[in-house]
Amino acid sequence: MTDNTLILSVIIHLFTAIVLLALWRKTVAQRIISVVGSVVAMVIAIRLFTAVWDNGILTMQAAGWDAPFGITFVADVFSSTMVLLTSFSGIAVSIYSATGVARGRMLYGYFPILHLLLMGLNGAFLTGDIFNLYVWFEVIIIASFVLMTLGGRRAQIEGSVKYMAMNVLASTFFLTGIGILYGITGTLNMADLSLKIAALENRKLVDIVSIFFIVGFGIKSAVFPLYFWLPSSYHTPPSAVAAIFGGLLTKVGIYALFRVFTLIFIPDEFLRTLLVVLAIFTILTGSFGAVIKNNIRRVFSYLIVCHIGFMVGGLGMYSEIAITGALFYLIHDMMVKTNIFLIAGLIRKLRGTMNMDKLGGLYAEYPLLSLVVALVLFSLVGIPPLSGFWPKIYLFEAGFMDAQYPLLVAIIIGSFVTLYVIAKLWAKVFWKNQPTLPAEENYTDEFKPMSAFRKSLLVVPIVFLMAIALYIGLAAENVALVAKHIARDMKDMTPYIEAVLGTNVSP
Repeated sequence: MTDNTLILSVIIHLFTAIVLLALWRKTVAQRIISVVGSVVAMVIAIRLFTAVWDNGILTMQAAGWDAPFGITFVADVFSSTMVLLTSFSGIAVSIYSATGVARGRMLYGYFPILHLLLMGLNGAFLTGDIFNLYVWFEVIIIASFVLMTLGGRRAQIEGSVKYMAMNVLASTFFLTGIGILYGITGTLNMADLSLKIAALENRKLVDIVSIFFIVGFGIKSAVFPLYFWLPSSYHTPPSAVAAIFGGLLTKVGIYALFRVFTLIFIPDEFLRTLLVVLAIFTILTGSFGAVIKNNIRRVFSYLIVCHIGFMVGGLGMYSEIAITGALFYLIHDMMVKTNIFLIAGLIRKLRGTMNMDKLGGLYAEYPLLSLVVALVLFSLVGIPPLSGFWPKIYLFEAGFMDAQYPLLVAIIIGSFVTLYVIAKLWAKVFWKNQPTLPAEENYTDEFKPMSAFRKSLLVVPIVFLMAIALYIGLAAENVALVAKHIARDMKDMTPYIEAVLGTNVSP
């Protein structure tokens, strides 16, 4: 079904960024416009998801060029769900940024770049063209690099160099893979590629090309052994930026992995084994990295790596149950990871540090806020019946059915390590008494004690994302319904191909 309005999810952020650029020096207006633009984007995303759920796959052929010759945009349940979740994270970060980001950073274009980043994310989710996916990835990289360096502190520059270097390497592998793919098939449309790759007789060549995409997307997703850039860079930018990075940037890599390896490169035994092995090592290295860290954002950064392994493992098992579990975990992870970085930022605003040895007493001083944070952390751990618990049930079921016992052991270790580090964080940051520290160790010029009103503004997006996470856990049957729908579509991509190409490809 053709619907040209599906591109509105991209256009709204572009339009918002342009308006914000016109109001470069007016920071109060920028804050209001950013939040309003994010609210409109959320409304558009809800409408898009509803339209896809009710009417099926929507397509748009740019400039009227029919697929596979033109650039195609596609909204299926998977892509529309990702756009919807991105809008939730986007509005939360916009609200948090209105108070939590220093005015100096706003004057250097923080809000326009934030919306250009959100535009790039939505473009990547909605494109039906593999080269256009690369283009949107470059938009994301450029915007995220600017956000990471905004402010110019030494730690930011050091982290951004590692971030940019690894992303340039990822783009090189990605673009090389695209070039080879075009050379052997003569097309860049992903639906058309699905048909032509399936018809190629040289399967070894197909496997070799697929490795380029595994490396490219693996770097962007922070998969072992390509993950080290993430914990070295995600602790350096402002917390609002780290939240959008932690919640969304690695997930666009996971989205690309799932899209490409269920539509173009259907995993054979070799690829499935490779993905499972990578998942195991990703879980273990992320887990043990989190154990030895004492900075809140560094701990959360390693937990991002650990939990990426859960999703890659689901793709590696490649059964409908496993993919359902991985997708459910993806939905949960996007909301919770965004929120925990906002929480880390709030803690720094309240105490001036994220070093757990220098923190304490938050529960005694802020009991209601601490209970909100506890619900988010319990969701992250997967305490029943919260959101992190249900996807593991599907992953365990798939693991036993597929006899993937090493992966199951890794998931168990990852889950217990997550519980341990979160319990340690709670004990040090919230439960124990705050140590007495010199004032200069507690606060910097940027992070000073705040008024009660500013504190409440920072709490609003945290409560908003917590409510979504609670819904994911307490209404798990609805989320599972969406995840199962996407998993079924991935196991049979015929409707997607027919919607894009407008032809019947059924045998």
